[in-house]
Amino acid sequence: MPIFGGKENNVFKTIDEHLKAVELTIEKLRILMETYLAGDLEKAETLMKEVEDQERVADELRRKIEVMLYQGAFLPVNRGDYARLSELIDSVADAAESAAHALILAKPKTPVDLKEEILEFVNTSLETYKLFAQSVKMLNTNVDGAIEYAKKTELAEEDADRIEYELVRKVFESEKITTFAKLVWNQVLTKIGDIADRAEDASDQVLLIALKRRG
Repeated sequence: MPIFGGKENNVFKTIDEHLKAVELTIEKLRILMETYLAGDLEKAETLMKEVEDQERVADELRRKIEVMLYQGAFLPVNRGDYARLSELIDSVADAAESAAHALILAKPKTPVDLKEEILEFVNTSLETYKLFAQSVKMLNTNVDGAIEYAKKTELAEEDADRIEYELVRKVFESEKITTFAKLVWNQVLTKIGDIADRAEDASDQVLLIALKRRG
């Protein structure tokens, strides 16, 4: 059962839309990455626009949330917390878009031996975000559940960090990858890792809001 009502409930509905828009941005990146690693660079380049378009949708929803907050949703003392949460959610979509740009603008040669691991890494970052999104959705119905999922997000982000480290190590140790490609893939992998990192950063804000709520 929702804890809040009225204007606050409308904010949570828009936050749900925002969360979904960001998830779709990451999904678009995953499809782009699969396409690129399969060797279809031309199609991957067209998919970049889909990532950009979806990130733009997320950004518009962030602005909508900010307007709703400044029109009187929540007590003044709490509005900043939700505005900050919205910014942090949106930063995840920014990371996904940055990863797409880094890949498509430089077009490094695909490290064939690492295809599956790269896709696994993208999926791990996406799953980390999904755990975070669940924590946000629970803020209006189950504060303890929100805290639980925020902590799950932290653990998932640690797993993503380990995968990123191993992938970057393999990229730099490979004798089949050129120096240029190594530098580009390092950048791309770092930005994919930022998806999980920023989701974890945002989960800290969920914890803050939830703990304030519990008093």
